[in-house]
This record gives sequence, C-alpha cells and structure tokens, in this order.
Amino acid sequence: MIPIAKPMIGDGEIQAVTEVLETGMLAQGRMVAEFEGALSGYIGVRGATVVSNGTVALDIALKSLGIKAGDEVIVPAFTFISTANTVLFQGAKPVFADVDMATFNIDPADVVERITDKTKAIIGVHLFGHPFDVPGLRDICEDHDLHLIEDCAQSIGAEYDGKQTGGFGTLGCFSFYATKNMTTGEGGLVTTGSDELSKKCRLIRNHGESQKYQHTMLGYNYRMTDMQAAIGIVQLKRLNELNESRIRNAAYFNKHLNVSGLRTPHKKRNVTHVYHQYAVVVEDDFPVTRDEFMEYLIGAGVGCAVHYPLPIYKQPLYRELGYTEDDVRCPNAAELSDRILSLPVHPAIGAEDLAYIVDTINNIENSDGM
Repeated sequence: MIPIAKPMIGDGEIQAVTEVLETGMLAQGRMVAEFEGALSGYIGVRGATVVSNGTVALDIALKSLGIKAGDEVIVPAFTFISTANTVLFQGAKPVFADVDMATFNIDPADVVERITDKTKAIIGVHLFGHPFDVPGLRDICEDHDLHLIEDCAQSIGAEYDGKQTGGFGTLGCFSFYATKNMTTGEGGLVTTGSDELSKKCRLIRNHGESQKYQHTMLGYNYRMTDMQAAIGIVQLKRLNELNESRIRNAAYFNKHLNVSGLRTPHKKRNVTHVYHQYAVVVEDDFPVTRDEFMEYLIGAGVGCAVHYPLPIYKQPLYRELGYTEDDVRCPNAAELSDRILSLPVHPAIGAEDLAYIVDTINNIENSDGM
C-alpha cells in the first residue's frame, strides 16, 4: 500500500534526540530556545513560542487576545475541527463562514456577511498548504478593528507574495504533528510581531510564571520538550527540500492526471503552495462517485483519505450546540465534503509510485468492476 502520509525521520533526527537524552536535560530548555530562534528567522517574525501541539497554539493565541464568553470568532466551515473548538475553549462562539470552491479557503466576501458587534477576531486557515486570501482578510480586519489569526497548521513554508505564512496576522499558529510537512511528533508554534503578545504567550505556556515561582497570570503547562525541539531543528533544516518534493509530486499529478471529471488542486499565481494534501474534487462527470473512487484506489494499493467528510457545523458536537444547516448556510463547504479526496503527495513517494498512481486513476474506466 502506498501510504497517504509518512513522517520523514532520518538519522539526523535520531542522533539529535540521542544527544538530548545523553545530557539528561529533557524538558523545555536550551534546544527549545534554539528551535524558537531558528523558526523566528525562517518565518520572518519577531516572536516565536513553541508549544506542545497545534491546538494549544490556537488556544494560546485566543487567550492572549482576551477572547472570552460573549465574543464571536469567525472561522471557516471546512477545515479540521480544532480551529473552531479552540474558540469554544474560551467560552466564545465560533461563527462559520463558507469557503472558496477553487482554493478551499475561507471566502472573504462571506466573512463580511458574518460580522456582528460581537465579532472580535477571524481565524483564516491556509488549508492543505495553499495560503488564503491574505489581503482580503487583512482589509476586513482593518476596516472592522478585528484581529486576524492565521491557522498555519498545514502551511509551513508556504508563501503569499513571497512572504511566509505566519507573519501576516496578529498571531500565527502552526502544528508539528507527525504527518505535517515538518514534524516534532507532536508540537506547535505561535508567531507574532508584537513583543507584548509574545511575552503573554510565553506566560500562558508556562503557568503564568514571570520568574521562578512568581506567577503573574493564569497559565498552563503547554511546554515543548527539548527532545521534540531537537527533532524540529533538524526537520526545519530539511523543510525546503521536503516541500520541494511535495511540489514536484503535485506538478507530476497536475500534468499527467487526465480523467474527465477529476479536478486537480487550484494554485493562485502569487502563492507558493506546499501541498500538505493533494486534494482532488470528484465532479459529476467522473466515471464513479467519490466513495467508489476511494474504494477503487484502496483496492489497488493506493492510500487516500477524505479531508474532511463533514463541515464542522455538521459534527455531532455542533449539532448538539444548536448549529443547523439553515442557520449556518455554507453550501460550498457542504459540497466539498461530499466530493473531496486526498491522494498521496508526501516526499517518500518515488517516481514508480507516482506513475502507478496516475496509471491507476487514468485507467479507472477500464478496470474490472467499474
């Protein structure tokens, strides 16, 4: 089976962890500080705070802005659930906006329709590694005095007009989960250009501790270990190479997939898309349904996955909270959930795998049982 995802861990990462283990200093320490400095330089931001995972990064970002009960935060309806759940963590209300059918990212025109006097922030997700409409959301936030939070969980290394994601909003939030473009196993990052917010993020991360056993605010244990940071330092050095492999693999698919009714990912000219996922859309004139296509690929030994099978507001949790189709009105998100399918695009895929995947898909009409 060609896997849908595969962490790219090598001897360098193993050696780095071994060296940390040999020091006996395992918790947040020198390696975390070194990792933060490297990330700050790579992304081009003043403040970089690494944390235990990407969900925590979003939680810290919202807490640092003082988002609270009674506030509203606009989020895309089509993304991973943690983007909305972290708003619930604050006691605030996620307000869902529809997405653009071409890029799958939050639609600024729909965002404007969702703003109320309770809106305090917008979370834009650079979904699947394609940056969202940065000027569109920034202009809205400026016009309405709102904070822009970038969810960069899938976009490290992606660029809009030559600038890295994570440096456009009030805060940026990254994930280093095992299947991301670079990994620390679990891990996250909060970026900001504000010294005040950076200081607040660090306080929240570590029990609100301003100095040893002096706690100036309510904080949490959201720290990253030196072992994770050691992996991250090595991974960051490899990131451009790993992303280039994803981009080459995606380009091969774009060139060679030629089945009618299969829409390959759109890329705007002024962005660098890093293809955390290579997500195709199964249209009406494709020979089979999306679910039949998925079954066919798995049967042929090609891993695939649906990202995501439900818009967030259709999840049981949000149904229980009272969100309904009529109230939310995000038809693009609903349609994408029924049509989207991710194909393997990670750097471990070789030339033979790419050719096999393309041949398998292009010959779907001639296969047995189809």
